[in-house]
Formats: sequence, structure tokens, C-alpha cells
Amino acid sequence: MSWQIKVENLSKMYRLGEVGTGSLTQDLNRFWAKIRGKEDPYSKVALTNDRTQKAKSDFVWALRDINFTVNQGDVLGIVGRNGAGKSTLLKVLSKITSPTEGTITTKGRIASLLEVGTGMHPEMTARENIYLNGAILGMTKKEITSKFHDIVDFSGCAMYIDTPIKRFSSGMRVRLGFAVAAFLEPEILVVDEVLAVGDADFQSKAIGKMKDISKNSGRTVLFVSHNMVAVKSLCKTGILIENGTVKAQDTANNIVDLYLEKASENLTPEINVIDPKFENDQIKFETLTVYPKVPNISEDFEIKFKIKLHNDGLSGLNIAFDLVSSQEVIVFGSGLFAERNTDGYVEATCTIPKNFLNTGVYYLNIYISNESRRNLMSLNEVVSFEIIEDNRDYNYLGKVNGLIRPQLNWKVN
Repeated sequence: MSWQIKVENLSKMYRLGEVGTGSLTQDLNRFWAKIRGKEDPYSKVALTNDRTQKAKSDFVWALRDINFTVNQGDVLGIVGRNGAGKSTLLKVLSKITSPTEGTITTKGRIASLLEVGTGMHPEMTARENIYLNGAILGMTKKEITSKFHDIVDFSGCAMYIDTPIKRFSSGMRVRLGFAVAAFLEPEILVVDEVLAVGDADFQSKAIGKMKDISKNSGRTVLFVSHNMVAVKSLCKTGILIENGTVKAQDTANNIVDLYLEKASENLTPEINVIDPKFENDQIKFETLTVYPKVPNISEDFEIKFKIKLHNDGLSGLNIAFDLVSSQEVIVFGSGLFAERNTDGYVEATCTIPKNFLNTGVYYLNIYISNESRRNLMSLNEVVSFEIIEDNRDYNYLGKVNGLIRPQLNWKVN
């Protein structure tokens, strides 16, 4: 199968705190270096796109040495953490911004849906914007007219077709923008996670349309999303972007698994028992862990405690914890009194049922006291873990609100 997109040694550099890439003097220095066949003098001092590090230079590589190829008819999923460079890559591929280094070769027209209102003139009506976008793609008025009713029906904006789109809600603008991009038949469709703005019905239609574009029309789709179920279901291949570089390119399933594995590396689902804060003259933590380390929303998970008692006078311990969300909201607390076993340990396991907590990052605050409720040890945010999606309907990309997400019994009368 022939390739549709080829990216070679692509890099994009920005100057921090500036609009544009720098001053006229810097542009002239770059130009002079280029005509002499020299390296960009500012590329040597630019930093890697790592949000965890404090900037030591005015320049940063948002993208660095990106290389990949996309075949015709492929749906490529692009995944990575916020700030990794995904949206910058799409903007460069869509020719919204130019690369600092490297080349992009594409075959065919590109239509992009990157942000709410992308490619739409706010003062023009929906009808006018449809024809404007078609003209930008090189289509004749007759060709656009032949697709007009399909676009209007898909977007659900028939009542407002002659209304300036500045009056539209963000959801209406996304629906119209996607319909225009999809039905005007570009060879390459680029979609960022802006689809998450739409409602569930529209997202289901959009996912179905992207599948149809790839399978039945042989067109290429680039798709960015934080919904890993959607990426697995929709995409054939994927790339993982980390700190502005491509860390891996593989099947979508393998890329998603690698992304989730890397995401869990930044969490601490178990304690380091060597740390002195987990021991005093009364007790010592031998085990405090969440199992599995990255729970799925549809499976039970456990919090395991094993505590060594240094004081022979302790018959047992009161073990309690608060489960805290990443927004520092206490979701619930639990605890019990556990008796000392014959080996001089207190061991206990708390099981959190499936389909109870919503997806997201959570922390544990731990409180240990003796039989008289005298505090022996308190630990804040000592363990962190993330609950991930594994069975959600991938046709809906928006976040389900709330900290808990129980499966409730519904009855239709």
C-alpha cells in the first residue's frame, strides 16, 4: 500500500514568552546560517519539551526529530500526555504553522478539525462557511453544492444555516466543522480531541463517519484523543509522543498499552519500605500497595496493608484511610481494627468494588492508631494510582462527570 504522509526529521522550535519565533536579528542570523549550509545557531541552546524541568533557555523544541509514515487508508492514533506535542504536530501537518527543520510530504488535500471554530469565519453564516471551506480545498461550487445537504443533515444545523456562526454554541461549531471536513472529501482528515466538546449522539456519528472514511473511501485519518478505548477501536496504527519526540510507532493496541504503562510509572501505587517515614518505635510498614497497580474501572482492586509491631503491648491496630481525588476532594474513608497475628504483624486487605470510582488519579491518606485510638502514624498522599477505562462505549469521548460512577439499575416503563 502506498504512503499518504511522510514525515522526516521534523522539528519545531518556539521562543518562550514571545509571539513568533524571535527578533529580526535572530531571523537574519538564521537566514545567513542557512545560505552557508550551517546549523541554526539557536537550535544548540533550545531545550527539550519537558514540562517538569525549569527553563534554562529562551528556546524550546516543541517537536524534535519526528519521523513516521502513514499509508493510504490508515487511521493513525496519536497519543501522549498533555503538553507532549500532539497538537503542535497536527498544526504543522495541517500547514497552520511551519516546521523549524525537516520535511513533510503529503499526497492530496488536508482538512483539519483542531480547535472549536477552526477554519470558520465568525462573521459569515454557516452556509457561507461551507462554501468558503470547499473553495479553500479547491472544490468547485457545483461539487460543494452536491455535498451541501449531507453536511447540513449531519451537523444538525439546518435551522441556523443562515445565521453567523459567532452565534453558535461551541458544540454547534464543532458539529458543523466536522461535517464540512468529512463530507468535502479531503484525502487526509486531521481530528484533534475537539470532538469531546460534542454530545454523545454527535460523537457516535463522528466516530462512525471516520470509520467509513477510512474503510470505504480509502482516505487517511489522523486522530488525537485521551480516550484510549476510542483509539483502540478506531485506529489501526499509532504513535506515542513524549516530550516532543516519537517514542514508539506500532499497532494502536500496542501503543495504547505502552502509553498506559508509562503513565503508571509516574504514580506510586506502593510504598518504598526503606523510607524512614514508614517506621517508628511502635510500628513499621512492610507493605502498603494498590493491586493491580493500574486498576480498570470494571474490576475490583485491593489496598493491602502489612505492618510489623515493634511494641509487644499492642494487641492490634486501627487502620483507616481516606481516598482523595486529584482535585483534593475526599471521596470516602474506611477503616477497621485488625488484631495482631502470631508472627507479630497486622495484615489487612480492603477491596474496592468495580464500577464504583470514576476514572482518574487518586491518593490515599493513611491513619494508624492503637486500641485506645492514640495516633501512631499519619501519612498524607502516601500512595497514588490511576483508574483507567476499559469497557466504556468508545462512541462517547466526553468525560463522565463525578468522582463515583456506579452501575445503577434502570427500568423503562
